[in-house]
Amino acid sequence: MKKIIISTFAISALLFTTSCEDDFDTDVKDIPVTAGEANFSKYVSLGNSLTSGYRDNALYIDGQNESYPSMIAQQMKLAGGGEFKQPLMADNLGGIPSAGIPNKKILAVVAGSLAPVDAPGTGTTTLANIYSAGPYQNMGVPGAKVAHLLAPGYGNPAGLPATANPYFVRFASSSSTSVVADALAQNPTFLSLWIGNNDVLGYATSGGDGSNPITPVDGSVGVGFNSTYTALVNTLFPNGTTRKGIVANIPNVTSIPFFTRVPYNPIPPERFNTAPTGSPSNQNANIDALNTQVFGPLKQILTALGQGSRIQLLSKTQGNLVLLKDESLTNLSAQITTALVSAGVPVQQAGLMGQLYGQARHSTDQDLIPLTTSSVLGTTPSSPLAIAPFDKYGTTYPLEDKHVLRGKFNGVNGEVEEVLTATAAFNATIKSVADSKNLAFVDMNAKMIELNSKSGIVWNGVRYTATFVTGGTFSLDGVHLTGRGYAVVANEFIKAINAKYKSTLPQVDPNKYSGVKFP
Repeated sequence: MKKIIISTFAISALLFTTSCEDDFDTDVKDIPVTAGEANFSKYVSLGNSLTSGYRDNALYIDGQNESYPSMIAQQMKLAGGGEFKQPLMADNLGGIPSAGIPNKKILAVVAGSLAPVDAPGTGTTTLANIYSAGPYQNMGVPGAKVAHLLAPGYGNPAGLPATANPYFVRFASSSSTSVVADALAQNPTFLSLWIGNNDVLGYATSGGDGSNPITPVDGSVGVGFNSTYTALVNTLFPNGTTRKGIVANIPNVTSIPFFTRVPYNPIPPERFNTAPTGSPSNQNANIDALNTQVFGPLKQILTALGQGSRIQLLSKTQGNLVLLKDESLTNLSAQITTALVSAGVPVQQAGLMGQLYGQARHSTDQDLIPLTTSSVLGTTPSSPLAIAPFDKYGTTYPLEDKHVLRGKFNGVNGEVEEVLTATAAFNATIKSVADSKNLAFVDMNAKMIELNSKSGIVWNGVRYTATFVTGGTFSLDGVHLTGRGYAVVANEFIKAINAKYKSTLPQVDPNKYSGVKFP
């Protein structure tokens, strides 16, 4: 099994500071704090897991206490803001055993290296409703899509798991209410909304296998993104309201470490070394044998069929590509089988190879390998065709669709392009609706692109990037942020609020919040 290894060099780099100027250059810390044209006396935040404070693949108390809405609320209190309650979990494990929700990820030493693992212990959080201690101003619900915020019964335990959400079950005011209804029942004077990520992210993280489709751009309320998002904002900010608010758009998946941590060529030449002493000559002999017996003949056959770019020979000097199944390709199983039989390969074996490689290809730099695929690469599948000891997923066996988000190949767009196209359409709608309602707007997509750049951003001499773990901003699940990452988000919201409503809320200091915890 391939491990996600974090080197000691990378850990030391995490502590490195620089004298560069801050990228948070619009702070107002030396100006008297005022609300400007806004009223912060009752602030309510709506959204999904990113709003709730979810991190390390779970929702737990310490993460919730470092949610970006909580940080914003603390700054709003300096300008007349009121109480801000969050539906805290029961512990710092984050698991809900009765709902099959696992504990958070932690870093642990596994076989001599640091790797994310599930935290030990049994979570004490249940689905028991805690609304009596509310209402709660952080209305972020992990897993929620745009339509879910409007859906009655989203907190009804009888609807689990199909039409209800276990997290909202815990703090809904009733079994028939909706997230929006509970938010508006508090008569908020200021609202923040960051929603829509899951309308495209679920498709991306499942490798575009169809189990979690992208929300259609068009369609009626509850079906299409455009009409549903518009209805949501119109409900929160009806005509004639004096309520102020802010909305944020959706980051591209290409900016988050869930899709950038594992390279498109992650199989080292050493994987093919089977000698007990680790002899390089043995490694090279195995690579030569696989090229001669498997990939060479395949490439020759496919080249004759005009599809030679599907397969590449193994390299002895650099990371090797993963083999994957691409269902968009013409299935050449019959042609491959016929050619192999003609070359003297037994009929049964030729048939199995034709079936296995009929829609297979090697990865390119356009493909995205999800972080979770790390646990699959190098494992042995169950199949009658054995190329032992190299019959491993991604090596001589193609990865299933769910393990790769396929990019453009031979000029034909893939799943990556589907995701980016949908995200762009959703973001256009979000910006248009924000403008029509005269709301503050946060371009979180642009901020995440900046964070994902080599230079990243700097606060008080500390550089932050989107690099997995060592960049300081993303947690162990590669999608959600650390406390420091959420502080970066909070500052973007604060800057946009100040610019729109002439308030002078001070920014928070990301360096004062937590990053990834090392054992």
